[in-house]
Amino acid sequence: MMFLIVFSLLTVCVTAEDQESAILRLKDVPAAEAFIDSAEVAVIGFFETEAALGYKDFLAAAKQMKALPVALCSEKEVWAKYGIATDTISIFRKADLHQENLNLSEAKKVDTDGLVRFMTMNNVRYVTEYSQASAVGLFQSEVKTHLLLLADRGRADSDPLQQLFRDLAPKYTGKMLFVLVNGKEKSNARVLEYFGLKSRDMPRIGIYDGTLDKKWLMPVGDITSERVQNFCDSFLDGELQKQKEAETAEDKTEL
Repeated sequence: MMFLIVFSLLTVCVTAEDQESAILRLKDVPAAEAFIDSAEVAVIGFFETEAALGYKDFLAAAKQMKALPVALCSEKEVWAKYGIATDTISIFRKADLHQENLNLSEAKKVDTDGLVRFMTMNNVRYVTEYSQASAVGLFQSEVKTHLLLLADRGRADSDPLQQLFRDLAPKYTGKMLFVLVNGKEKSNARVLEYFGLKSRDMPRIGIYDGTLDKKWLMPVGDITSERVQNFCDSFLDGELQKQKEAETAEDKTEL
């Protein structure tokens, strides 16, 4: 029995050490800049010591979030570069040029599940698949305009459309968030309903303005890179807004 207890303790220790050794440690500002620049979304745990609140939970959460690049940093020079004053977990995003900070000393509760939720909600990429979790990060972003591809991911024509979407997204960094909505998911039925669409109407491209709480649909037709780009540019130039105002004025005149 004593052997089993000792063996179990050793296993736990080795597992924790393996988790920690697998995570990159950032030693200076150039290393941090290179790490952040290497991915659409990057996570850094700024911990002064390994005994800090949330340190072990951060390692465990990082292990679960395998798709996200994660690093550790205790160098104060790097902390100063990114405005960090106390133990903090930061998520750096290219899509909206945003740094989302979780100050651990101010958090009501710090545990592995909570940190996984924090990383999941803020995993906003050039193209983000819409879900209940990702919606939180999307709507909390300072970029309030969303370009949506509403499509059935099971259809053969879905993959080329997604690639077209991914190719265009970086051109609108900081201006629009590109969102993929799988219209076949029952949980996304309200999104289709909001745009006045049925599943048979997919695929379609739409814009949602979170500031004005208004929507626009790209006219029916082939979804090409040129048409989507013109649609986006028309919104950013204010042309779509003017058209909607004109249509509203005409409706009022008819009444």
